[in-house]
Amino acid sequence: MHAGIKGLLLATFCAVSLASAQTSPYAGQEQRAIKSLSEQDVSGLLNGAGAGFARAAELNGYPGPMHVLEHTDRLALSAEQRSATQLLLTQHKARARTLGEQLVNAERDLDKLFAQRAADAGAVDAATRRVGLLQADLRAEHLKTHVAQTALLSAEQVRMYSVLRGYTAANPAETPHAPSSGHAHPRSN
Repeated sequence: MHAGIKGLLLATFCAVSLASAQTSPYAGQEQRAIKSLSEQDVSGLLNGAGAGFARAAELNGYPGPMHVLEHTDRLALSAEQRSATQLLLTQHKARARTLGEQLVNAERDLDKLFAQRAADAGAVDAATRRVGLLQADLRAEHLKTHVAQTALLSAEQVRMYSVLRGYTAANPAETPHAPSSGHAHPRSN
């Protein structure tokens, strides 16, 4: 290979390597209104979306009200269960939206500390503590809603929910580690 072409290839390779090595995975996020939250994150928080906060409950056999209502017929919900589940969902969404708005505002305040060059150890401690407590409150809200929903269902409905959501096989003998529904408080229908 000609020395000039070799040198050009080497220079091009080095330039490309240097450019990619200097690009941060955060590149472009500096344009966000709140640097730590995407527009999708903000929208989800303001709308009371789950955002995975209840995954510990959901994947351990504690159904959530939104998905219970999606499967009303297959779960054979009684009118009382349907009504109680709808009320639970409505109340939960209201609480989750309020907490989500508070969390967005707390993240905005934290972002402002840095944007206004006012960050110091004490201010960061206070702002991150507020964010953390709101995250904990929001996650607890989602998890407690799954606990309350489970109490509205029979053990068989909890098992069927797990099947409908794809977490366990239709025949419990086929899935040795199926979520236990022993925590359910069967309700007389």
